[in-house]
Amino acid sequence: MDEIDIYDFDKTIIPFDSGSLFALYCAVHYPWVLICLPVISVAGLLMLLKIINFTAFKKTCFMFVPLIPLEKAVKKFWDKHEAEVYKWFLEKEKRNYVVISASPDFLLNEISKRLSFNHLICTRHNKNGIITGENCRDEEKVLRFEKEFPNAKVIDVFSDSLYHDKPIFSLATGQCYHINNGRPEPFNFSDTYGKD
Repeated sequence: MDEIDIYDFDKTIIPFDSGSLFALYCAVHYPWVLICLPVISVAGLLMLLKIINFTAFKKTCFMFVPLIPLEKAVKKFWDKHEAEVYKWFLEKEKRNYVVISASPDFLLNEISKRLSFNHLICTRHNKNGIITGENCRDEEKVLRFEKEFPNAKVIDVFSDSLYHDKPIFSLATGQCYHINNGRPEPFNFSDTYGKD
């Protein structure tokens, strides 16, 4: 049985939400993508009104992808932001690990190569920037992990989100770490979430 650690990505390994910051980067550097803003705004409103779910909203968020030179944009984005990766992550002596994120594959594949992640699981998108399958968050992270690593024993789990990442924290047989102000703070799962 493989022993493996799990790391969230956004606000865990880096101090920001990469998908949102990339969208902003594209709006600044490729301002014509703002033509998509009315559709994204309407989808956001429909989500707030609970007419559509979060995944349906996310399907509109990167609809601008066909309007930009994606590979160039992603490389330049990480050229600018790679230095912001938390030092604790870079310096930590790590066992076999997987990074699991709701952020898009077209964005994280590049930083995964640069930082030599052992494994990466994230939200899949097609060439038009539309999500294929489910958004990789909450319980979906566990489903995707167990599908790719059916015989793994999870040791430690690292994430900034106690709310969204309870499902992956529940897999830890070693230690749970909440990333708070860029620092991993250990906590006990049952003390935080209760026994059930």
